[in-house]
Amino acid sequence: MSTPTALVKVMIDACRKAAKGLTRDFGELAELQVSKKGPADYVSAADLKAEQVLFEALSAARVGYGFLGEERGLIEGTDKTHTWIADPLDGTTNFLHAIPHFAVTVALERDGMIVAGVTYNPITNEMFWAERGKGCFLNDKRLRVAARREMGDAVLATGIPFMGRPGHATFLKELHQIAPRVSGVRRMGSAALDLAYVAAGRFDGYWERGLGRWDMAAGVLFVTEAGGVVSDADGGPDPLGAGTICVSNSDLQPQILARLKAAA
Repeated sequence: MSTPTALVKVMIDACRKAAKGLTRDFGELAELQVSKKGPADYVSAADLKAEQVLFEALSAARVGYGFLGEERGLIEGTDKTHTWIADPLDGTTNFLHAIPHFAVTVALERDGMIVAGVTYNPITNEMFWAERGKGCFLNDKRLRVAARREMGDAVLATGIPFMGRPGHATFLKELHQIAPRVSGVRRMGSAALDLAYVAAGRFDGYWERGLGRWDMAAGVLFVTEAGGVVSDADGGPDPLGAGTICVSNSDLQPQILARLKAAA
């Protein structure tokens, strides 16, 4: 099945609508690099606009669903069983610096379980999508996680705590455990795309701490539906609840977790 269901089409359409404004703003952003204050204000405005577009499109398509957004927090709906989880601009710092690696990402949670997800990078026109039990796709191509079994062959993605965030010491210990044992470690700046890239077999694995539900919700489903293994960074079963994540294939994921444990 490479044709999205009605539900996924609603999510794809909402992401495309939100991305239109972001793409336009991204084009103009390069002209604002000289201003210290300007670009940051510009980005927060772009973020809020994109979230409003997402909220309106999804609310119109599925009346009564709740909405959890990075910018506005939780808006409870009349339908308590369904909640959209959305990040209108994942990769804000990249966007701010005119780096074309960012995404609009939306997931649907039903009765506490993620059942559908969409992540869209408008600059590359890559639309990642999945529905529980039906596989993960990039545009119309079915995705599978990479099959590498040795840490030495693997390229892993991660995130580095930025200014004002805790966890630098922990991150450096984990990097010290992992970097000498792999082919490479990448820090691309968008958790949503890191997870999509694992599902697509571009990265062999990914770990990070200090994430929001909206960063991970769609991507957790992508990796699972692409045949990968998902846990929190300590091996627990609920990354969205823990705010940490570790994903890979079934061979590498335990090896990555062992290195993270050794760093503790």
